[in-house]
Amino acid sequence: MLLIIQARLSSKRLPEKVLKKINGVEIINHIVKNLRKSKYNFKIVVATSDDETDKKLVNFLKSNNIEYFCDSLNNVTDRLLKCALFYKAPYFVRVNGDSPFIDKKIVEKMVSIFKKKKNIDLLTNVYPRTFPKGQSVEIIKTECLSKIVKKKLSKPQKEHVTKFLYENHKLHKIVNMSSMTDYSNFSLCVDTKKELILFKKKLKNISLTKYSKFEKLIKIIYE
Repeated sequence: MLLIIQARLSSKRLPEKVLKKINGVEIINHIVKNLRKSKYNFKIVVATSDDETDKKLVNFLKSNNIEYFCDSLNNVTDRLLKCALFYKAPYFVRVNGDSPFIDKKIVEKMVSIFKKKKNIDLLTNVYPRTFPKGQSVEIIKTECLSKIVKKKLSKPQKEHVTKFLYENHKLHKIVNMSSMTDYSNFSLCVDTKKELILFKKKLKNISLTKYSKFEKLIKIIYE
């Protein structure tokens, strides 16, 4: 099964955030290492841009034997579709490149749900959000995304892959997985320098392998 990590270096709030380090390991590497431990044999691919701004990321991925796919910088929806088509994937898992603590158990549970359901266009855990930021996962049907790309999409719809689906939810089959406890007010993603500093401080000398469950990390960071 294809798992796409969406990443770029030109983020405005925290440039090159996916290459920032927590406990001496780059954020993008944390994500890949977490997901490689899954019981599912994911084909993990980092989908980045073919823009000059992402050459540093591509070189990093090459040197760390992480598979990657390059295409449009701004039309992320089309980038991910082309990536899915390149790997001939009927559907794929999407996670963000700023989520170093992504919990593989969430991904595994969503995959098991997706396989049991029929004709789902999108399986998500953010509609509505009950998991913390940084634990967002979507499983997208490639055929559905292919139809969307052919439409006249707005700039935000091109940048945010599933925005069109959510805005036109009545036309698509969307299933949401919710958490038993509402963690939506917590953040485990690295979107700002402030968050990066917080995680580095709270997780110093903490084994992220031992504390791979997001609930444990929330207790360490926020309690």
